[in-house]
Amino acid sequence: MTTTTATTTATATAGTGPTAAAPTGPNSGRLGPGELRRLVASFLDAGAGTAFTPGEIARILSRSSGAVGNALSVLTDRGQAEQVLTSPRRYRATATTADAAKEGATRTAAPAPVPAPAAPSRPATPTPTPTPAPGKKVAVVVRPNGQNYHPRKLADLPDVAALQRLRDASIPAMLYGPPGTGKTSLVEAAFPDLITVAGDGDTAVADFVGEYTQAPGGGYEFVYGPLVTAMTEGRALLIDDATLVSPKVLAVVYPAMDGRRQITVKAHKGETITAAEGFYVVAGHNPGVHGAVLTEALASRFAAQIRVSTDYDLARTLDIDARAVRVARNLSRRAESGEIGWAPQLRELIAFQKIAGVLGTEAAVSNLLGVAPEEDRDVVAEVVSSVYGRAVTPLALGAQM
Repeated sequence: MTTTTATTTATATAGTGPTAAAPTGPNSGRLGPGELRRLVASFLDAGAGTAFTPGEIARILSRSSGAVGNALSVLTDRGQAEQVLTSPRRYRATATTADAAKEGATRTAAPAPVPAPAAPSRPATPTPTPTPAPGKKVAVVVRPNGQNYHPRKLADLPDVAALQRLRDASIPAMLYGPPGTGKTSLVEAAFPDLITVAGDGDTAVADFVGEYTQAPGGGYEFVYGPLVTAMTEGRALLIDDATLVSPKVLAVVYPAMDGRRQITVKAHKGETITAAEGFYVVAGHNPGVHGAVLTEALASRFAAQIRVSTDYDLARTLDIDARAVRVARNLSRRAESGEIGWAPQLRELIAFQKIAGVLGTEAAVSNLLGVAPEEDRDVVAEVVSSVYGRAVTPLALGAQM
């Protein structure tokens, strides 16, 4: 693996912030997941009462302002930091910031640079998921949002463990399948240090590498994007709906995925970023979605391509109505034969159960028909009616009450 090269956080004008020695760059010293957040919390805690911009903190800590901005957003969401100004963004400590600081950090009376760890640690990858003994059920994995993920079999391994092994071997993976089958959930379960880029037709190069934003004093500073953050911190990067992104935009990622493991940030003085150990790219692809194009250039970058379909057995264990699951299985078989282009996936079945709990089963059945594409609705209505034993129409308003 290659290590990161020294780069420099750019500011067009000097901001008002603590004085410090010239930084060595956003990737000076490799940190494990959560370590930068603890450093940022320690810095805020040391300067309690003073508000700082992400750029000011980044210069002191010699980190990318984009990565620092992400850390500040997480701390703010948890109530462990407070955003006191939006233009430019400024943050200060709260009563609970000390709880988020790295253990052993000391408080000082005035803002002071928080030193980087004496021996920077390798960016930690998630703890490998153990391979279960034959016949033994795999334990659920808790995703970062607190929801449970139920592993499935992939190459005689739990899917989470299989993805982790691919990462260890630096083999990029693409997950493909209909929307709602759990592709994103699987990646989140496998990589707690994940950074995600949600792709669409409007995604630009700046959404990957970063762009200039307003800095204190009326100037501008370059805020690094998720690709640079993942590279410099050795984290996993998910390009969700990658095939909706313009091929010209996706090309910015390719040099980071091959033997070079480098990109050039043209917008920031032609700066070169080299990937830290642990950096990994995984992509999601929804075949058949309007606008999705799997180019040869994109496909060739992902040596492992894994089809993801709905686990209808899991739907039953989640106590989803057995008849709804039967409808979904029937429609899935018809979709595989090419008779129709749509079938309810796990996402739709979970929504069915929630609607049934709020509006009743009859409304949930009607809604299931209503979410079907117009061109497939006749076949869906036929299957739903045969399973539920009555004619079904899409959920709609009735007569005045």
